[in-house]
Amino acid sequence: MDAVPSLDPGSPRVRFGAEMRRLREVAQLSQAAVASRLGCTQTQVSRLEKATRTPSRSDAERLDRLFASADGVSFTRMYQRIVARPGGPVWFRSWVEEVEPAARVLRSWDPLLIPGLLQTESYARYLFSRGPRITKEEAEQRVEARMQRQSILDRENPPMFLALIDEGVLRRRIGDPGLMQEQLHHLLETARRQAVSIQVVDSACVAGLAGAFMIAELADGEPDVVHADSPAQGQITTDSEVVASIWKRYEAIRLWAYPEHTSLKMIEEVKQEWT
Repeated sequence: MDAVPSLDPGSPRVRFGAEMRRLREVAQLSQAAVASRLGCTQTQVSRLEKATRTPSRSDAERLDRLFASADGVSFTRMYQRIVARPGGPVWFRSWVEEVEPAARVLRSWDPLLIPGLLQTESYARYLFSRGPRITKEEAEQRVEARMQRQSILDRENPPMFLALIDEGVLRRRIGDPGLMQEQLHHLLETARRQAVSIQVVDSACVAGLAGAFMIAELADGEPDVVHADSPAQGQITTDSEVVASIWKRYEAIRLWAYPEHTSLKMIEEVKQEWT
């Protein structure tokens, strides 16, 4: 069974789960009973209690109604502390904290940048530090969060990560040539891992111009989850129509991908150009 990232016992998310379990047991309710009141599955309740799922605002509000703020516990306040934590936009945290750790396979497409799971610290720092109206402290928090996120690939049994990258990304200058050389070297090193596959996509691929996305294939027959990027706020959903649409786009893009050995040779050649 896959190892899971260790959880900070003092984190708001862990406290949320612990209080939820405690009050459920005091009320002599099963996880299934709580699930019916929250409008979710028993598995999702279990993940909330284990702090492997990030609660939503509606989860918090329904729990407050269910337990009537017993012992002065406010799930809504705990939820607010969870989403106030630094390190990235709130909407993306459910993907990082709940979806990626549970994934068996992650498929990624990016027409503009190196995917976050494959970025070097320097590459990520340059990107975040150039964000509109971002402070140096905020940028560093996001860099740290991104580096922590990458630890998923260091697990004993990591998910398969299949990355499709537009050919133009290799030549899109982010920072100075030394930074780009370091980044492409990192791609080549990471591609040595058995669980990682990197393929370069011909820049003539029109199907990929709609934007970046990821597809997470989960275990135990749970539905696939997709994350579709946008400049303002991305979309994370299991909606069957959206998932099917993203899958069709992924397959259309993959038809334009070079074989892995050819892709790695291309990355090496472009790396030499960054001198």
